[in-house]
Amino acid sequence: MNVFLWGVVPYLALISVIGGTIWRFRYDKFGWTTRSSELYEARLLRIGSPLFHYGVLVVIAGHAVGLVIPESWTNALGISESMYHWAAAVGGILAAVATLVGVAILIYRRRTVGPVFAATTTNDKLMYLVLVSALVAGTYITVVGMIDPHGPGVDYRQTVAPWFRSIFALHPDISAMEAAPLRFHIHVLIGMLLFILVPFTRLVHMFTAPLHYLFRPYIVYRSRDGKPTSGGSHTEAWAPIGTKDGARR
Repeated sequence: MNVFLWGVVPYLALISVIGGTIWRFRYDKFGWTTRSSELYEARLLRIGSPLFHYGVLVVIAGHAVGLVIPESWTNALGISESMYHWAAAVGGILAAVATLVGVAILIYRRRTVGPVFAATTTNDKLMYLVLVSALVAGTYITVVGMIDPHGPGVDYRQTVAPWFRSIFALHPDISAMEAAPLRFHIHVLIGMLLFILVPFTRLVHMFTAPLHYLFRPYIVYRSRDGKPTSGGSHTEAWAPIGTKDGARR
């Protein structure tokens, strides 16, 4: 069972994320969207969405640092285990609170606003269930680590992190993951399930980065006869970047 959970399932998750995303992009480009419901209700969305998105970005960044960067590297930089632990714990708690409050507002909005609830699919409900479960499990781990910073199994950089890096070396360190406490096992399994679902839910939009939006105006004005409205040679500077319309102009 341990070989299956920590040596096989991670690769099934990677296959699902990579293969599913390619399939979705190839055959469901019009479905590659968050299916925004802002037109139905905007007040709660303006509060919950930033809290969730900015919070989850910090959560992802914290996981990336903790899992990818070996402990020997931070020690070489003069960062003690105590310093690292408290920085990760405080930052993790703040990010977790923001993310959980944000997703709670979004779920409340989705359940109480009629048109938004009507547009909620079974796929969305499953996604929210797994997402919230992953957030709650991760928050519990962080809280336990703050209460007893020297307790058994708190230092995941000795267990989960080496296992995570070994996956990409194509030689899973199953024994390292076996040594981690049960709470880490649960969190990792839920996390892998979430990644398996990503390409087939609205979460797929996390792979979309419309960078050309940074270089285009909010509104592009054109005259009815197709002639430049103003600016002469400066008109091209206001053409959309990275779009077919901009290329045709």
